[in-house]
Amino acid sequence: MRKILIIGASSAIAEACARQWAQRGDQIYLAARQAKQLQSVVDDLKTRGANKVDGRVFDANQFDQHAALLAEATRFMGGLDTVLIAHGTLTDQDRAQTDVAYALSEISTNGTSVVALMTLAGEQLAQQGHGAIAVISSVAGDRGRQSNYVYGSAKALVSAFASGLRQRLAKKGVHVITIKPGFVDTPMTAHLKKGALWAQPEQVANDISQAIDKGKNIVYTPGFWRLIMLIIKHIPEAIFIKISL
Repeated sequence: MRKILIIGASSAIAEACARQWAQRGDQIYLAARQAKQLQSVVDDLKTRGANKVDGRVFDANQFDQHAALLAEATRFMGGLDTVLIAHGTLTDQDRAQTDVAYALSEISTNGTSVVALMTLAGEQLAQQGHGAIAVISSVAGDRGRQSNYVYGSAKALVSAFASGLRQRLAKKGVHVITIKPGFVDTPMTAHLKKGALWAQPEQVANDISQAIDKGKNIVYTPGFWRLIMLIIKHIPEAIFIKISL
């Protein structure tokens, strides 16, 4: 039975993960920005068999609340061994290109707030000598592209930070997993046209759960994104700047 903290618990991917973990009887503590959505998820998980479940309203950009969240989750469950960091926003690239304040806010939400949470969670788990941190990054962080480079830059920060943290904490018994989804059909992407490359949240949740259970390090989900991004990363810059991606 795991004792799991989920940050960004009302996101479609996080909620799908929570449903799986509830059904196997794990203890779960949730953090999300919207009280109504948070309570709905809590109520749903109780009916699905979660051993113990509760949560609190939480804004990841309020950095002074990060330590309190970890402390509350640990106290409620009588311990903490797994942290899923899944909060984020889908950046309006056109706006971010001209609105500096908005661009920095998006980088805070999708990048620096994640780094702060990984730092605190990592230290807590390292002190107890075991645990896992799964953080949702993105394939967008593998190479800056004109269509989403502000969002991608934040996710590149997350991926690089997770890589270094994974190397450091592995020696202390803590496992850090970087999750890199491609296109996922969620309410956040409802306005976008869907195609063959799109996945459902449940598929991504399966990959996340298996990655934690099997001790994987970096997970592209669905798996074909690993090949797609390998190709994109190796396009020569002289050619890359002339194409639209």
